[in-house]
Amino acid sequence: MDIRILRLLEGAKKAEGITVIIDVFRAFTLEAYMFAQNAYSIRPIASLEEARELKRKDPEALLFGERGGARAEGCDFGNSPSSIFGMDLSGRRIIHTTSAGTQGISAAVHAQEILTGSFVNAAATARYIRSRQPDTVCLAAMGNAGIRDTEEDLLCAEYLKVLIEGKEYPDIDRKLDELRYLEGKKFFDPAQQDRFPQADFDLCIRRDIFDFVIRVEKTENGFNAVKTEKI
Repeated sequence: MDIRILRLLEGAKKAEGITVIIDVFRAFTLEAYMFAQNAYSIRPIASLEEARELKRKDPEALLFGERGGARAEGCDFGNSPSSIFGMDLSGRRIIHTTSAGTQGISAAVHAQEILTGSFVNAAATARYIRSRQPDTVCLAAMGNAGIRDTEEDLLCAEYLKVLIEGKEYPDIDRKLDELRYLEGKKFFDPAQQDRFPQADFDLCIRRDIFDFVIRVEKTENGFNAVKTEKI
């Protein structure tokens, strides 16, 4: 199995085979919590304008939108897992647009199959990939806005690679905790709590707590994220 770690939007554009689009802080951590809280469907959208238009056509849907880390104008929620943690989302349709993760999905035009990547369901994602035995796996770490590397997404890519290879990643919990001094320090900045609440950090670095995979299907109406049950 050829396992490649790719970086940013340019990496997503080159991805092929089974492709994991990784966004730990916070898009695909948030989507995992949404599905764990029984969301009916999630539509990942690159364009904020398209997301708003979908909301106009389906006013009962919840629109989650972020640009620059902040809730985008016209959206019901931003991109914060703690904002919906414990909320009953049963039967709710979700529209989701972000500056990194959902952009990566749109960019992965050569991928045979797209999965989302975060720590909360990393082990399940690795098991799914191993069960498929693909020739090529691409792990695309989206970073900040798809243009700057971030430690958490690269760490997640490395962690997934090790798990797919059937190995153990030494000191992963220590490295997760150390993220609070790296890209994660924004969650501890009092001046940024409106965009990056501290509670999000702990929710994002939880490891392997969900036994499902999030697959992204391309339909005639765009992308649709689907929860694949216990792996």
